[in-house]
Amino acid sequence: MSKIKSDAPVERKPVSIYFKRYWQLYLLLALPMLYLLIFKYIPMVYIQIAFKKYSIVESIWKQKVAANHGFQYFIQAFSDSDFRRALRNTLVLNLLDLAIGFPIPIIFALLLNELCFKKFKNVVQTIAYMPHFLSWVIIYGLALQLFTPSTGLVNMVITKLGGQTVPFLNDAGHWVWTYVFLGAWQSFGWNSIVYLAAIAGINNELYEAASVDGAGRLSKIWHITLPGIRSTIVLLLIMQIGNILGGTFDRPFALRNNLVISWAEVLPTYIYSHGIKGLQFSLTTAVGFFQSVVGVVFLLLANTISRKLGERGIW
Repeated sequence: MSKIKSDAPVERKPVSIYFKRYWQLYLLLALPMLYLLIFKYIPMVYIQIAFKKYSIVESIWKQKVAANHGFQYFIQAFSDSDFRRALRNTLVLNLLDLAIGFPIPIIFALLLNELCFKKFKNVVQTIAYMPHFLSWVIIYGLALQLFTPSTGLVNMVITKLGGQTVPFLNDAGHWVWTYVFLGAWQSFGWNSIVYLAAIAGINNELYEAASVDGAGRLSKIWHITLPGIRSTIVLLLIMQIGNILGGTFDRPFALRNNLVISWAEVLPTYIYSHGIKGLQFSLTTAVGFFQSVVGVVFLLLANTISRKLGERGIW
């Protein structure tokens, strides 16, 4: 017996009814929205500093437009060798973070999911999460105790075994890899939470059916677990690609020293040294605006490519 389709329009309830029914949820949403409005959207008004000759004693609405139709400070930034070096370092370090640091939480979540002993699994999770709550100042202090050439524990073990000391923190080439692996160690446990949650949402009947068919653990991971969390992997990958010119300030600032400054100077520290310390607010606002534009472009490109490949993307 076929169903009779009704052409009558569906009656929509007024918005006020939803507010009355779910007002507690909207109240919880009010504080985050207020935070975004005050600290994220209202400050966007001051992005025009990048195109004006900024003066701290004059309103931004009355300040004169910079030379070259407002692009004076963009030209100045790209003419500055320090900026070009910081741009190169930011790209290289973030790409290494993407290549090395991105897969580690996925692998860790897959391995953790295969553990049978729940208590041991909880202990491993807790230990892996702990570095996320350490500040980079503390992590740098730990790195000094481990990696300094003369008194570091790692170098002492290397010399005891007959090897040469490795300048992990004092040589630019070694510092880059130390920076990347410290970042991966600090974040992999916390980043794995999303993947573990996605794995928990996979239907357990799929694993049971695979066991009946004689599939082993690796086969289940390849054919069930990874396809089940593929959309989550793509989503987080898109977000990280969008941050390819971003990054935090505290990590490079805490780990750098004068011996490795050629690779340790990145865009966030460049903005700090030239903007806050050097009082070149228009110049560093232009650099920050450039970072944001490039980030949006990369985000849109990655999202478009993912949708072309059949993934859901961000929107």
